[in-house]
Amino acid sequence: MAKKAKHVSETPATQWLRGHGIGFTEHPYDYVEHGGTAESARQLGVDEHSVVKTLVMQDEKAQPLVVLMHGDCQVSTKNLAREIGVKAVEPCKPEVAQRHSGYLVGGTSPFGFRKDVPVFVQASVLELPRIYINGGRRGYLVGIAPAVLVAVLGARAVNCAL
Repeated sequence: MAKKAKHVSETPATQWLRGHGIGFTEHPYDYVEHGGTAESARQLGVDEHSVVKTLVMQDEKAQPLVVLMHGDCQVSTKNLAREIGVKAVEPCKPEVAQRHSGYLVGGTSPFGFRKDVPVFVQASVLELPRIYINGGRRGYLVGIAPAVLVAVLGARAVNCAL
């Protein structure tokens, strides 16, 4: 696993984490277009299951929400909609996701979001000892304790993994 070998400049996500007193480790890697969590996990030498992707979605009323999911899993939008009490959930178009989050797709972090949106986390993510999640830039993950997602971000646990 890479140590803090090279300096990474501040992002809204790292500012948010520091502002909330949350310790994290920095894990830069070489971003590969469409490489996804498999590529970041490979480069960092970590299990893809512990790399958590930040997905910006919306309900049938176009209200945004965030889903935090294991890198090696997909989201069942039917199960998610049922669990959160809405009729339907679908991924946002990239430009809409960027407008809600303030981040480029591929660099979306759940921390330091532009708007206040509900956050849902796959329950099994919370059972991991440590997770690696986007730090607000393509090619940059931060390592944190998963409890932070609930304690500080207010994420609600759901079961929607495929």
